[in-house]
Amino acid sequence: MNQLVLDRSNVYFSLFPDHLSYIDSCLETASYKLKDYDNISDFENDLANINAYEHIDALENPKNLIELDDKTLTKGDYIKAIKCLIEGKVFAEHFAAGEATRLKLGTKFLINVQKDLSIDKIAALINQEKGEGTMTSESLIRMYPCCNPLDLLPLSLGVRHMLQYSYDIYRLSKRFGYDPQEVLSKQTMLIVLNESTADIIIDEFITNKFYGFARQNVLFMIQESYHGINLKNKEVFYDRHTPKRLHNHGHIAIEQTMFNQIFHITENQNRNYLTCDQFGDILKNMEIKISYNIEDLDYLTGSIDHEALALALKKNNEHYNMLMEVVPNNPDSPQKGGMAAFDRILGQDVMIESFQLNGIENHQIQFLNKNINYYLTPHIAWEMVKTQGLKMHVAVKDGFVYFQPVIGDINFLVKTAIFTRKNARPIKAWKSASTTPLAINCMHMQDKQKGFKEYARLFLGLIS
Repeated sequence: MNQLVLDRSNVYFSLFPDHLSYIDSCLETASYKLKDYDNISDFENDLANINAYEHIDALENPKNLIELDDKTLTKGDYIKAIKCLIEGKVFAEHFAAGEATRLKLGTKFLINVQKDLSIDKIAALINQEKGEGTMTSESLIRMYPCCNPLDLLPLSLGVRHMLQYSYDIYRLSKRFGYDPQEVLSKQTMLIVLNESTADIIIDEFITNKFYGFARQNVLFMIQESYHGINLKNKEVFYDRHTPKRLHNHGHIAIEQTMFNQIFHITENQNRNYLTCDQFGDILKNMEIKISYNIEDLDYLTGSIDHEALALALKKNNEHYNMLMEVVPNNPDSPQKGGMAAFDRILGQDVMIESFQLNGIENHQIQFLNKNINYYLTPHIAWEMVKTQGLKMHVAVKDGFVYFQPVIGDINFLVKTAIFTRKNARPIKAWKSASTTPLAINCMHMQDKQKGFKEYARLFLGLIS
């Protein structure tokens, strides 16, 4: 096996060409991590220590954050960002594999709020989430502005997501005097799907005319899920009788470097697969890659963040290869989340996933990760993942071991800048039942955008 182990106290996964090799690597890493445990239960009880950030005692508040305000960027920076979009040099990555576990509504991409939810069902889900002793009434939900699912267009979250991106590029093209169809045809993107709903979503793309994008430039990848790793007589084994689970968002970056994982749909509705090097060549032709999270609610009324895009391209000139955004934590009601911090040992600001913050309380987190990543000269980060892999953090689900690599850990592989905004707003994401009223409000604002409904009809036909 050609596994790269940089430090046996912190096992890394090096790229393998296929999923069987990845499983072998997981087994080898699990064997090392479990060597001092007699059973998985004891291992699970120690997960906080096992996953803890290796320099956790050397962390301070971040020291080198960029503050984005009206003085940070010039008119030329914005023009460069617009030109980058118009010329098709922005690669968009849309994560659509996630399941709405807390909402019990299946794949998030397919949730149609108008059809799948009612006010009484929302109230029931919120009460179930909060547990006994709490009661959110339907009347209380109705008091939330623009929160009735029946007032929405009958569009799934995924359709809304793709339409908004297309709609924003269409409007940008018109504003600056370009042919919208020509500009849309230059855009390249990757849609990350899961095994259970991939065919449904791909058929939806075909039916909806790829939302105006060129079909050969709309790439798909189906994120593989894996059985759990079991332990018997101190020997680990891949247990095919266990539930299959996704290996977190970091695995998406790993899988993109594997052979025959990414494809586009031909005119005959067949899948045309790319080699990993062909995908790498596409990235080499791009100035920037943006990873979009389908949970992001701000996206629904503005998928293109011109300020962040302009800042990212500016940092590209300074040889940065990744840009991450953070928002200040609310000191009165601090949240848990990925944390930006200064690592005294590394001598740099870093981003650390929430499950690595062993012993760090919410109020100690000054800045939270907003979970939108920008990759400058994106083939460089891709090459680093291909050759060095990502840290293989572990989780235990239903008594079995699964891995959870983190896509944000790319910040340890390439030169990364972290920024915040002078007037930063709280994170708006649809993660749970309690944020459903906010999600509906944002969808309502999306529907009310000038020309949005008419634009949707171009691809979806009649909608009421």
